[in-house]
Amino acid sequence: MKKLEELMEWGGIKRDIVFLIISGAALLLSILQIRPFPFDMAWIAILFCGIPILMEAFIGLVTEFDIKADVLVSIALIASVIIGEDFAAGEVAFIMQLGALLEDLTVERARAGIERLVHLTPRTARRILDGAEEIIPAEKVCIGEILRVLPGEAVPVDGVILSGETSVDQAVMTGESLPVDKGPGDTVSSGTVNQFGAFEMRAEKVGEDSSIQRMISLVRSADAGKAKIVRIADRWATWIVVIALSAAALTGLVTGEVIRAVTILVVFCPCALVLATPTAIMAAIGNAAKHGFLVREGDALERLAAVRNIAFDKTGTLTCGRPHVAAVESALEYVTDRQLYTYTARTELPSEHPLGKAVVRCYREGYCGKGENSLDTAEYPGKEAVLFPPERFHMLPGRGVEAVVDGKTVLAGNPELMSGKGVSLNNTIKEKAEQYLKDGCTVIYVALDKEAAGFIALSDTLRQDAAQTIGEVKTSGAYPILLTGDHENAAKHIAEELHISEVRAGCLPEDKLQWIEEQQETGSPVCMIGDGINDAPALKKAYVGIAMGKMGSDIAVDAADIALVNDDIRELPHLLRLSKKMMLTIKLNLTFSMTLNFAAILLAITGILNPVAGALVHNAGSVLVIINSAMLLGWKKRKK
Repeated sequence: MKKLEELMEWGGIKRDIVFLIISGAALLLSILQIRPFPFDMAWIAILFCGIPILMEAFIGLVTEFDIKADVLVSIALIASVIIGEDFAAGEVAFIMQLGALLEDLTVERARAGIERLVHLTPRTARRILDGAEEIIPAEKVCIGEILRVLPGEAVPVDGVILSGETSVDQAVMTGESLPVDKGPGDTVSSGTVNQFGAFEMRAEKVGEDSSIQRMISLVRSADAGKAKIVRIADRWATWIVVIALSAAALTGLVTGEVIRAVTILVVFCPCALVLATPTAIMAAIGNAAKHGFLVREGDALERLAAVRNIAFDKTGTLTCGRPHVAAVESALEYVTDRQLYTYTARTELPSEHPLGKAVVRCYREGYCGKGENSLDTAEYPGKEAVLFPPERFHMLPGRGVEAVVDGKTVLAGNPELMSGKGVSLNNTIKEKAEQYLKDGCTVIYVALDKEAAGFIALSDTLRQDAAQTIGEVKTSGAYPILLTGDHENAAKHIAEELHISEVRAGCLPEDKLQWIEEQQETGSPVCMIGDGINDAPALKKAYVGIAMGKMGSDIAVDAADIALVNDDIRELPHLLRLSKKMMLTIKLNLTFSMTLNFAAILLAITGILNPVAGALVHNAGSVLVIINSAMLLGWKKRKK
């Protein structure tokens, strides 16, 4: 049986296309009664298109006793051949294989995501043993061993920092856009990247228990447990087979005419029924492509129409994923906000820290924040300004930077840097900074000559059309949820701006996966929209996963059912409406095809239709179904 299945897969889609082209040409010659060979040319279509159908039906019946639409088609094929209606048999086989090809084209799947995730797993570790350093395979690290991680290296296993201070890029696990400062006593996860200072750590979780390995397992289990949509024609196939065989048998017995019985089998052959779904899906996929969506799973739009909960990741999905200066606050009378900004930008100019780079970038771009505390852009030098490097520069990993600018010693960093250098932050600075911290901002404190001078607040900015998109998502009947690995303050601030009532913050990959599982177990299918590696398990597990294709990681895109190629989330409401329109089209196609079949069966019972005429009737039904589906290609809901 396994060999038969392998035989059927031989050649794949390319083979099917070639067979359909040859079969179509053969049927045309059969209609024109051109016989270059001593047999009806329809036999070529019967052999090329009919045999795979017969084998599929046979395998389904024998191995699983599974009655699908192929069983009824096989019966119609065999009956037509027995009574000598070769064209009817060839035409039925051709139409059915055309429908199967359309389905194959829409359900091809990519599995590269798990492989990419595996490549992220650190291969080696620096083990410290008796004061000496040795490089060993990461999988051989044991719990309790001491490891050293240098700048730029990935953390090999989960553990706790024993000595050293640094900043760690945790985007692979949490999706946070900014690195996190780490020091002795802080935990680090495998797969995250050490940005600056070297540190020593004690291994706590190794092998399959490490964070990156757990994420790989989550993606695999989510993929294995994801329910598949069953083709509607196959769901109804058992009843169709029973009705068709009963009608044919009764007609044959009552009338005594075998030809009428065979005609019933031919006209009841579910060609239009089989084409109803894949043609609509193909047209909808074409429509989605015009609006920037790459649909990677054939039934993704069918599933999307049933979704009521849409979970959004924050960083890189609803926000731009890059920190911007939100405000500059000077606490010294003799230093203006703009002067403080300039001092800080020059201090951060040699820095490799993402926050320092953000300050320099925003200064050069003329981005000065917004609101009451924003700088006066009329006075701002903008892109024409020249930033001169500091006279001296020193980086303090995990704390900030120290530099000399125009003879002044400038400190820019976190509260630990200030206290370590003997700088006292007064209550006024702390209270103002706290307001920004509550809104999810990151604060860089600044000191001039060991005197607290103020701070610069940075935040991730919302995408320009995020609020409008969320509003239209609600209008379409879906319920938005914010599901993010970012801090609670930042998540709540974004949710308030977008009027999202439900927020889940501080989520690790397994937390997102668990929440989606809980929702779907209660009968609430979830659509997950994300962009990071940490979103991959959730994207795979969700009823529908949509990844940001431009800014998102390759792993997230591979795990998703749909990729938004240009990251323009304004098109998301159109995709939701398109999925519902597609399902409406499918239902119309099914209703029409079943109505036509029952009408044709009545005509066959009375003898008005013969097998050839019956084949042409249901062929016309198939064409009308295709035309109706094709109208989805250019569909777009008109705005009121």
